[in-house]
Amino acid sequence: MRSTTSSNESIHILMALIIRSSSIHAAGCYTTTPVRKGERVAEYSGPRLTKEQADRLYKKKPITYLFGLGDGEVVIDGHSTAMFINHSCDPNCETSEIRGRIWIKAIKDIQAGEEITYDYCLYDGKDEDLTCNCGATACRGSMLAE
Repeated sequence: MRSTTSSNESIHILMALIIRSSSIHAAGCYTTTPVRKGERVAEYSGPRLTKEQADRLYKKKPITYLFGLGDGEVVIDGHSTAMFINHSCDPNCETSEIRGRIWIKAIKDIQAGEEITYDYCLYDGKDEDLTCNCGATACRGSMLAE
């Protein structure tokens, strides 16, 4: 399913995405159609929480799908297809915040059937084991930002 929407920034197209087994992490997000460099692939969406609310909610949970907005005081608790997009040190997408929304956009052409990835550039959780398993030739070994 493709839908096109005009905006002041550009035209964005939402691709047909599927979730299936991934060699990076248990499950991954794949496109079923080719994606051109510059196209929006998905929106990272879900409930918005303050950092304090998220810290309380996930205090004893080992896995979260939180995405920081702006200065990180508000986070998106990811409950959408985009939560299955895995980290890679050699990604085919990147994220951008536009008017308080997080978009995943292709930074290179992506073939139908390829896994969608972006660099998580994590900045929180420095005391945790955030080992990267992306398998990229230039893997830096961590999902933390350089």
